Amino acid sequence: MAWIVLLMSGVLEAVWATALAKSMGFTRLAPSLVFSVGLALSMAGLAFALREVPVGTGYAVWVGVGAVLTATYAMSVDGEPFSVIKLLLLAGIVGCVMGLKFVH
Repeated sequence: MAWIVLLMSGVLEAVWATALAKSMGFTRLAPSLVFSVGLALSMAGLAFALREVPVGTGYAVWVGVGAVLTATYAMSVDGEPFSVIKLLLLAGIVGCVMGLKFVH
């Protein structure tokens, strides 16, 4: 259960990171609210998962999932430049996150 919550918290990290960018420095209400709720839920989930998952592993997985999803969303929706090298590097992060699960 802790690993499922940890992965979902990583997804929420991507949500709040994207909402933060769209809030334009907290000048837009809806993205600012999405940021606040996403951040609170993401942190709560991370805290819950860290009861069972070691902090180094849990934090690396949380950041990795959030970073990959945020970058993927930005490239596919927000017009961030795409390259094969970026895609391969992001795949490497996914591989490392999976590796951390298997060695835990």
